[in-house]
Amino acid sequence: MPMTHRRAVLTMVAVTLMWSIAGVVSRHIEAARGFEVTFWRSFFNAVAMALLLGVLRGPAKLARSLREGGRTLWLSGVCWGVMYTAFMLALTLTTVANVLVLIALTPLITALAARFALCHRLAARTWGAIVLAGAGIVWMYAREVSGADARQLLGMAIGLAVPLAAALNWTLMQHNRGAARQDMLPAVLIGALLSALATVVPALPFVATAADLGLLALLGVVQLAIPCLLAVVVARSLSAPEISLLGLLEVIFGVLWAWLGANEAPSASVLAGGALVLAALAGNELLALRERRL
Repeated sequence: MPMTHRRAVLTMVAVTLMWSIAGVVSRHIEAARGFEVTFWRSFFNAVAMALLLGVLRGPAKLARSLREGGRTLWLSGVCWGVMYTAFMLALTLTTVANVLVLIALTPLITALAARFALCHRLAARTWGAIVLAGAGIVWMYAREVSGADARQLLGMAIGLAVPLAAALNWTLMQHNRGAARQDMLPAVLIGALLSALATVVPALPFVATAADLGLLALLGVVQLAIPCLLAVVVARSLSAPEISLLGLLEVIFGVLWAWLGANEAPSASVLAGGALVLAALAGNELLALRERRL
């Protein structure tokens, strides 16, 4: 059954908190790089997803869902796979700040996709929150973002696939809320499998240490499998623009994790911009609560 709006919002906040650990954890990986980091994270994600869905759905029902899944399920799976792969590859080529800035484009792209693909009319408060939060992101990283060299430019070009795939994915889930309400949880497993298959050959030969594998298992389970399942559940109760807007909290949490776990103290502009993003999110939710009570 769909969650209450309040519980869905709180769950989405928890999801962004778990998503946000990727940057700081990846900075402590010793030997694995590039495709190998992406492969192991997706591999552990796939294993965890198979176990979790096996418990939640049962092996027979899960196999039937994968076998009989329609275009929406598999397209969503491709979106998850692109997000998993592009995010981690980008993170190995450019800075955490650069990748998070690109992710911050998701609300605007999602809002436009929902408007034109689903003909959804967005509340003025949602557009205002998107603009205000976007201004906060620009303020946060105006000095940090740099793409002068080829490696950074490549990382940002790859990273741009994340908000594009995320916007399409949230829009698909929004569309799926009508009619038959197809079970979309297996799409997360499909995405993990596709990402692992796409990166296993380029990842060879493996050089990850035991410590690396432990960190990548943490990312695969805690940073991907659990929050992505929760995000699919939340998508039954929140609109696509709301989900992507709340997803901006990943940027704020990512800065805090880097500060606490990698000694990357945020600048005054990051703190000020972060406050603006939080104000936009809080304002949007307070106005939504007021509208529901009227």
